[in-house]
Amino acid sequence: MKPNQYPSLFQINTRVRLTERSRNLGRPATLDDIPDAELDRLAKMGFDWVWFLSVWQTGTAGRQISRSNPEWRKEFQETLPDLNEDDIAGSGFAITGYNVPESLGGDAALARLRARLRKRGLRLMLDFVPNHTGLDHPWVEEHPEYYIAGTELDLARSPQNYTRVKRQRGDLLLAHGRDPYFPGWPDTLQLNYGNPATQEAMTGELLRIAGQCDGVRCDMAMLVLPEVFERTWGKPAKPFWPEATRRVRDRFPDFCFMAEVYWDLEWTLQQQGFDFTYDKRLYDRLREGHARPVREHFHATPDYQNKLARFLENHDEPRAAAAFSDAVHRAAAVVTFLSPGLRFFHQGQFEGRRKRISPHLVRAPEEKVNGELKTFYARLLEILRQPVVRQGQWQLLECVPAWQGNGSSDAFIAFAWQDSGGERLLICANFAGHPGQCYVRLPFSDLGGKPWQLRDWLGGAVYERDGDGLQSRGLYLDTAPWQYHVFELKAGGSVDPSDVF
Repeated sequence: MKPNQYPSLFQINTRVRLTERSRNLGRPATLDDIPDAELDRLAKMGFDWVWFLSVWQTGTAGRQISRSNPEWRKEFQETLPDLNEDDIAGSGFAITGYNVPESLGGDAALARLRARLRKRGLRLMLDFVPNHTGLDHPWVEEHPEYYIAGTELDLARSPQNYTRVKRQRGDLLLAHGRDPYFPGWPDTLQLNYGNPATQEAMTGELLRIAGQCDGVRCDMAMLVLPEVFERTWGKPAKPFWPEATRRVRDRFPDFCFMAEVYWDLEWTLQQQGFDFTYDKRLYDRLREGHARPVREHFHATPDYQNKLARFLENHDEPRAAAAFSDAVHRAAAVVTFLSPGLRFFHQGQFEGRRKRISPHLVRAPEEKVNGELKTFYARLLEILRQPVVRQGQWQLLECVPAWQGNGSSDAFIAFAWQDSGGERLLICANFAGHPGQCYVRLPFSDLGGKPWQLRDWLGGAVYERDGDGLQSRGLYLDTAPWQYHVFELKAGGSVDPSDVF
């Protein structure tokens, strides 16, 4: 079967999901306890990928930091007013080994989960954290040269970025992993990509992971780019990603790399071997609520856009239902997920969950389901299962003023999809808090001389329009604030004398 050019991914917070299963089962749950019915449901919903967040081994040192950090605990308490110590397991990104802990079923349970996913046509994505390890990773004892060492002066100048590490072979002063714009993460240690041996060791870790899954989401992937690494640490480094991705694909040709990346470095990482890169820029522009920057974002070339991972929430971002009003949320979802690229959804998004769950936590709060939003997403996912938006050709459309002096056309965003089988979709959204009117210029050259039927796959309404008018002037829209349409365009039907909805 031909893989989908524009696949869909569902992210599951593994430890939170297993905590829920444990309550239902009355015993600690493992990966083997994720029900087949749940995997069946994800396959039926049209997903290609399932990303199981935080399956790898973490350590006691990271857990102690998570439980004792006052700022983090304040956040945890806001998420879980009835917080207890067992809810805080430590960050899933402070990894001490790329093996599955026995409490989750071990590597054997992961292999069985992967086989169950494959049986349903689903591919497994897991985490890879290139920039740092947990505080008590075995390399601290065995290979301290893999890390960035600090001096007493470094510690005095930047105490938030360095820590003393106790070792059997002698204590060390090492750097915390960090983003150059923020203090270090106190539960991590920074890897030294200026050391070729570190790069070789991390490539080895990638090769081992690649034997256990079908793809990896690489945490903060831009931090190990030579220019970023040198700016952060003052040390030169050779490129890591081109060689590492090549070596993995030499052994596993279909392996997929997805990058968490910011700072307009998406294209750089695509050129260095990544299949998909986060599209945080689109998300930020949608959050701002202005149509023109969103529309301008879609002027990028197809080879770039096709490799973007489009999302409205993930474990790092606020919940979409909290970040957007219901009306803006739905309009943003239509724009985001009916554009090209990888469609990236997060556990709880469909139900309208409002509380973000930190990767340090293993329990989620009880929240009421937003039934209207759940129904909307069910309809949207049904559209995303259609071949025309998984294999078809996408095009950004021009929206022009409905009459002279009417500037509301600037609020519209419109796309067209078509495939070799003749299926055509027209996606239109008034991405503004005021009514708007425009003509949408259609890219089809065969509209004239016959009537056309427009069926709204999300709204259910059916309209008929004269093809000559559609060809010469475009489709007239007069819409309410944040209103959207997903029209299936088919020839036939009688002509409505009115060209206005």
